[in-house]
Amino acid sequence: MDIPASLIHALQQARRVAALTGAGISAESGVPTFREAQTGLWARYDPHELATPEAFRRNPRLVWEWYAWRREKVARVEPNPGHYALVEMERRFPEFILATQNVDGLHRRAGSRRVLELHGDITRSKCFACGRPAEAGSQTEEVPPRCPACGGRLRPDVVWFGETLPEGTLAAAMDAAARCQVFLSIGTSSLVYPAAALPERALEAGAVVVEINPSETPLTPRAAYSLRGPAGVVLPILLDRLGPRPSDQGGETGSG
Repeated sequence: MDIPASLIHALQQARRVAALTGAGISAESGVPTFREAQTGLWARYDPHELATPEAFRRNPRLVWEWYAWRREKVARVEPNPGHYALVEMERRFPEFILATQNVDGLHRRAGSRRVLELHGDITRSKCFACGRPAEAGSQTEEVPPRCPACGGRLRPDVVWFGETLPEGTLAAAMDAAARCQVFLSIGTSSLVYPAAALPERALEAGAVVVEINPSETPLTPRAAYSLRGPAGVVLPILLDRLGPRPSDQGGETGSG
């Protein structure tokens, strides 16, 4: 793959890097996209019937069981080379923040530590009434299970249609986009706001914006570099072209 030398140089000089990932990187691991999850038993339901607070109030069991089915799908897949390349980038750059629109938890499973989960995590639960995190494993036979703190019903810890993103998480992502020297937009359509505002914030702040995606998006004309291909292919190549981390170079120092 042809990666411009100027991009390699920009990354080698950078200390502050931010990344945003979307459904594309998860799809490479076999995670069904939101629309693809409308299959089989669930094909007759519109996502808005299953992913809103109103839907949960109407039929909490139905919504819980759909998310339980999606959790099982996620549990069967593994992080791919794109996820692991981002883990290595976190180790490489002094300041590296990864924001993700994905709810599958694959970045954390791969080993990423500085992850901002903009839309939550499907593997976690919280109380619909009081909002406290809760272990879905400590369930009774009731579906959905009840909150051990207040007795309310548990729900998936994800952002539903009609809900706002976690304020602190979004603010941290915006701050990272405004501070970074290089911004990577990976496997995202650049259509879903407010996440799509992150590369815009980086552009406004003068960062080098790099898009990694198999197809063009609204961000493509504005990105400094647009690398066509899946994240699991492009990111490992990009990492390899950067060479060893500065701390890995130079061998022994001093005199013996």
